[in-house]
Amino acid sequence: MSAAAMAPPLVAVVNDQIYAADHAGMTVRRYDKEKRVWVIVGSLPEQAGSMNGWGLAFRACGDQVIVIGGPKAPGEGFIELNSWVPSDGTPQWHLLGKKQLVNFVYNCTVMSC
Repeated sequence: MSAAAMAPPLVAVVNDQIYAADHAGMTVRRYDKEKRVWVIVGSLPEQAGSMNGWGLAFRACGDQVIVIGGPKAPGEGFIELNSWVPSDGTPQWHLLGKKQLVNFVYNCTVMSC
């Protein structure tokens, strides 16, 4: 099994629309239900790094998509919390917070918002 096949699913549903994060291409896609295809809508935040998708959180929170990500190596740099409101159009990420990365697990789970 390839590393890409082992990556965690990074999907979020906001206002009845499905969005997915492509960690390898650093893009956000929306599923077009009528055409049954995934369409690229923009980019992930620049600092939303991961290790083959692990350590990157991509979740819905009300009318927003939340992304938590950091550097590609544990224990280096910062993790960032960014948000985007899909109804506003293409991804314009807003930095909500930043923290020194001391443990890889910080950016793996979003319990609720």
